[in-house]
Formats: sequence, C-alpha cells, structure tokens
Amino acid sequence: MKRTGFLKHLRKHGCVLKREGRGHSLWTNPRTGQTEAVPRHTEIADTLARKICRGLSVPEIGKSQ
Repeated sequence: MKRTGFLKHLRKHGCVLKREGRGHSLWTNPRTGQTEAVPRHTEIADTLARKICRGLSVPEIGKSQ
C-alpha cells in the first residue's frame, strides 16, 4: 500500500501527525490518546498497515465501518 493513501486514511478517521522522526512519523488518535509509528517508506506492507490501524483504533483499510 502506498504511504500517501495510508496517511489519507488516518486523517479521514481523525488521526493527526504528532511529530516527524528520521525513519518514522508518530501519529496519534486524539480521541483515544493512542500513538503509533508509521515508517517513512513509500510502500507500507498490508499487515503493518492493519497493525497500525488497530493500534490507533481506526477501521482497517478496505473494511466497512
């Protein structure tokens, strides 16, 4: 999955960028206070994308809410 599409999905569900690191960006869900690291690669593995979505309490990509 492309990183840009994944970040768009996170923003759509209320997540915000907390800070940028060298290799990862930290994203947080303000409603739950949970934080997850998102790698700065152009491609993110689907399994990792699902793990990040679960960690931020947002629906997985491709699943209806």
